[in-house]
Amino acid sequence: MRHLTLTGISFILLVSCASHPTINPHLPEAGKVKKGYALSSENVVPYLWIRKGLSNKSEIGFRVGLPVYGSGIDYSRVVYKKDNKWDLINLAWSLNPNYNIDATYYKFKTKKGNDGFLKSRWWGLRGMIIQNGITNNTSNRLGILMGFQGNPRWGMEFGYFHDPTSMPITELLNPKWDPTAEGVSPRFIDKPLKDSATGFPSEYSRLTGLSLSIFFDLDAPKKKK
Repeated sequence: MRHLTLTGISFILLVSCASHPTINPHLPEAGKVKKGYALSSENVVPYLWIRKGLSNKSEIGFRVGLPVYGSGIDYSRVVYKKDNKWDLINLAWSLNPNYNIDATYYKFKTKKGNDGFLKSRWWGLRGMIIQNGITNNTSNRLGILMGFQGNPRWGMEFGYFHDPTSMPITELLNPKWDPTAEGVSPRFIDKPLKDSATGFPSEYSRLTGLSLSIFFDLDAPKKKK
């Protein structure tokens, strides 16, 4: 069972072909720099991230992946704040085989823990555009994400973004769904789920819409022994 689980995780890491920014779970601070790395289902290898506060409402972020997986730039802006809650808009551009542009509306909420750390949880709505994917086609996706950070050292975010022109959402969990099968609407036939040359998921694949990221803060204080 363990072997199957590790195999499944490795498969996802190798075939996902879109990426997204590592967000700051706390409010921006002018001049403050945060840096770390992330493990993501969208990238073959971990990528480094750095974020800098431009003001108490805006922030810019950079990502560097190897060779290009996960690299990108993004900008965040707080549009609403009340007590321990705030809303934020993030615009991002990412470089990968299915390079994509994202626009995400986040809603954050924080709560101070017993250790004094400000725990954060959030959810968001994301629009995602792949202008020119592996098969030289365009995919427009929309979906929801959720995330949390319970301690200073690491956090997690996961979500899914669907392209309704690639497959019916009712078939999302059906691994045997075939766009060329009898009875399937002909509008899906010209939406290849894999690149015939490489075998990688195309811009239309459900795996391309999957997002799972665990991020680590290199500036976090070390855990006391």
